[in-house]
This record gives sequence, structure tokens and C-alpha cells, in this order.
Amino acid sequence: MPEKAFSVCIKDSVFIDPPYNTGSDGFVYNDNFNFTIEELATKLSIDEEDAKRILDLTKRGSASHSAWLMFMYPRLLLAKDLLTNDGVIFISIDDNECHNLKLLCDDVFLEENFVAELTWEKKKKGSYLANDITNIKESIVVYSRNKLSFNGLIGEINTNEETYPCINASNGRDVRHIPAGIMSKYREKNFTMKAGEIISDTTMNLVLKSDLVIKDGILVQNLDIEGNWRYGQDAMAEYAKKGELYITQDLYLRRIVNEPRYKGLKDLLLRLGENEESGYSYSFDANNLQASGWGSNEDADEEQRILFGEQGLMTYPKPVLLMMKLLTSVRDERMTICDFFSGSGTTAEAVMRLNANRNKHRFIMIQLPEDLDKSYVSASGDEKKRIKKLVNYLDSNNRVHKLDQLGIERIIRAAKMIKEENPDTTADLGFKHYTLEEPNRTTLDKLEKFVPEDQGMVLTNDILTDFGTQTVLTTWLVRDGYGFNADVKAIDFEGYIGYYIDKHLYLIDANITDAAIAAIVDKYEMDGNFNAENVVIFGYSFIWTKTEELKTNLARLKDTEKNLRINFDIRY
Repeated sequence: MPEKAFSVCIKDSVFIDPPYNTGSDGFVYNDNFNFTIEELATKLSIDEEDAKRILDLTKRGSASHSAWLMFMYPRLLLAKDLLTNDGVIFISIDDNECHNLKLLCDDVFLEENFVAELTWEKKKKGSYLANDITNIKESIVVYSRNKLSFNGLIGEINTNEETYPCINASNGRDVRHIPAGIMSKYREKNFTMKAGEIISDTTMNLVLKSDLVIKDGILVQNLDIEGNWRYGQDAMAEYAKKGELYITQDLYLRRIVNEPRYKGLKDLLLRLGENEESGYSYSFDANNLQASGWGSNEDADEEQRILFGEQGLMTYPKPVLLMMKLLTSVRDERMTICDFFSGSGTTAEAVMRLNANRNKHRFIMIQLPEDLDKSYVSASGDEKKRIKKLVNYLDSNNRVHKLDQLGIERIIRAAKMIKEENPDTTADLGFKHYTLEEPNRTTLDKLEKFVPEDQGMVLTNDILTDFGTQTVLTTWLVRDGYGFNADVKAIDFEGYIGYYIDKHLYLIDANITDAAIAAIVDKYEMDGNFNAENVVIFGYSFIWTKTEELKTNLARLKDTEKNLRINFDIRY
């Protein structure tokens, strides 16, 4: 099974490694068909003008290109919606679709939000085929949600003390006022030079507009001096005040710099770094990402062998180090990282390893639960052997034959390994597994009877039976913006459990009693900290009479001291 391309969403950051466009029959996502403008507009719920623009991004008649773009377009739109204003998305891609991907991203994220096209050296050596170039690289296309808010990708942070010249020969000439009191490193401790004299070397000169007077290595009177200055007057005055300005041994002016200096990430991510260090490691200098290598497919194979005890479970895997360094380049210690095509869970392991030190990132890994048995039947050759190997591995670990199960196994094993390597870490290395499901019956299918004189309709409760209260609650918490780790409080209302957080009270289970309704009203009236303005009711669990009873009793609160107006939201 090939490790899929990735995307990350930063601040929230999106990291996607989308499936590359092979046009092969074994691709679990259909990429081998063409669309008309009308068909594409219908499938993506967009107008025909937008559909035409998508299809125009590729050559006319190229079915595989068009289908791949159709596959990517809605996912990129979703990724954009997930990104915070200062967020960023990384997309790994090969040569087949790199040009089309950039055009697509220009359309979705806008051309002005393009950050970089990084080139990653993925192999030590490629396959040697007579008529082909040896391919050892992949591209990582990077876009921000809003480049004006994005702080860029930082490859190096210099914290050592350095000195910078205060003049720049290419700048215009002007006069700067230098206050007395700055230090002098001129060879003579006591020295005077008269106004009008010139301090010069072969490329630039300074003209004294007042006397330069140095006593005991200190400038003892204010100095006006003309030159091609790098810094404005306000900056020079501030540097002098902070003791960062001094006269050099050649009578020029320099600035002492102690605060961190940031250099942008280089767009070439080499397997071996500047120090000729390979990428097979989980440690690196965060202040100089280019010093060591960025990892390779070979390194990732070895990571699999160590973690799983097997090699070749996924082909062309991404190394953990690559992900760790890319995330580090964003220079934010608290992000939510989303991977749309998480494969074996490389991104999750990278996030946990960063968190084991000092970061506080969260990850959301999304993976289609690909049926490996079905994939095995349609595969052939080496791919068939790899899928069989993966199926056998899942069997040996008592897991079903779904691709997402490998990612779950990796997260568990990686968390254990990280804890053993970092026994003092306080990082949360746990995770929750969610499955996206849709009920297999419509609301009308659940209608048992409708008798108006018997106060309405009664619905069966199969959704709770099939999925459970916690599934419904989690779905609503995410929908209402509280996220997967919301600190929701379970409250006992005379034997009936409701769930409260912030401005929401969720009532999900069936068989609410009159005593429970009375207890809910009492909670509003007696507890000054309880102010749920929204009561969310699971419609399948409530008959009409109980819903009306609850509404009637809570309506009284608008006439009380709290003056609350309760919004009722009945959901199915």
C-alpha cells in the first residue's frame, strides 16, 4: 500500500499527502474517468463557470487529469475552511500533477497566498531505467490562508551575539545624530577629529558635521555625521540608549545584536544536511533545520521496521523527521495539525515526538477505512504481495483488514516508544478514535405512527441503539464548535442525565420524566452559574408532549430575575 501524500493545516495547519495520480485501476479513489462541465458542477455543488475553470486547468481530453483535479478540488476547499487566518497547508506531490496542483491552489487559496514549492530529496538513489531520468525528489507545495497574517517558514534562528554595520553603501545619504556616551573601540582611547573631516575606505565614506571627541574610550559629546545609513534616526537613538551602538577601530559605527534573528527556510530539503548528517534520526537542531538531513524513503522504511517489526507495509512512506521539521518551521508551539490522508500515521507520530519535548500540538488524522480484502482481489504483482503482507500483519495484531487500523496500531506503538525514550515527559500521548457514519434509515423510516389526537408522533430510537449517546453528543459538540475534547459536564436531573457546557444543554436519552423536567427548571432558577441559553433535544427520544412540557416550563424563566430566553433546537 502506498503511503499517501499529505496536507497539514496550521495554526491550525493542514498537511495533506493526497494520492498521486497514477491512473491505475488499483487506486481506491476513482481517478480514471472524465466529466462534462454539467456533471462536475453537479458533483461539486458549484456553478458551471467554476466547473469550467477547473476543467480548463488541464489539457482538454485528459480524463485522468480532470478526474484527479475533481477529486482534489472539494478537499482543498474544505482545507481552506479549516485553516486559521495565519494557517498554512503543505501538499506533497510528484511531477505528474505538480503543475496542475499549483493552478488549482492558486484558484482556491489565491495566487498571492503562495508560500513556496519545496523540493525534498526522497531517495539516495532511484530506479535505473534505460529511457527515464532517475527520480529522487518530490515537491511539497505550500500555501497560506492569508499571507499577510502568516509569519512564514523559518529555517534558522540565530541567538548568538553578532554585530551589524550601520551603513549601507547602496542607501541614500543623510545625517544621523549620535548621542554622547556610546563606547569606542578605536585604537586610541583619547582622540579628536574636527568637523568637516572625512572617514573613508575604498567603498564608502562618512563626513563629520560636528567634532568627534573620544575620551577614555567613550564618545563624550554629541556627534552629527553624514553617511549612507542602514537605520533611521529613531532606531539609531534607541540602539545607543540600549548600549548596542559603538565606534569601531576604523571609526565606523556598528550595532551589537542579541535578539534572535530569523532566516527563511531554504526550498531544498536535502537527505543529508549541511553537516553531512543523514535524516535517520528523531533529533535535530530546531535553530538550524538545514544543519541535518530531512529524511528519506529509506529512513522511513527503517522506522517501520523498528516500530512494526516489519518493512514494506506501506510503500514510499514519508519519514517522521520530514514532518517534524516542516511543523517546526512554522514556529508555533501550539497548533492543530490535520492530515487528510494519514496512511500509517506518520504525521501523528511526528506530532507526539514534538510534544514529548515542549510543544502542545493536537492532531486530527483522517483515513478512509479502505477494505484491504477488496483491494487484494483487484491488485496484481508486487502490490498484491504487499497488501497480503499488510493483511497478515493486521491479523497478527487482532485487527480488522482496514487501512486505518495500521495508523491506530502505529499511534499506540509510537506513544509507547516515545514514553520509554522520554520517561519524564508529561505530554498527553493518548488519542480518541472516531468513525464517521450515517444512519442507514431516513427519518420517515423511523415513523411508527402519527396520531394528532394522541399528541403527535412517536419515533423509534434506533440511532441511539446503533451508535450510542456518546456518539450523538460528540457529533453535536463538534458541530457547535466545542471540538473533540470539550469539557462537558454530565448532570443528573432526578435520574435523567443531561450534558452541559457553556451555553448549551444537551438532552439526548429517551424517557425523560416530569420529575426530571422539574429538576431542569430548578437548576436554572437555583444555580447562578447555570445559564444554558440553548437546549438541544434529540428528536427521536422525545414525544411531542414532553417537548412541549419542557418548553412551557422553561418559558417562565424570561419573567424571573434571570430573564432568560431559551432557544430550543430539536435535532435528528
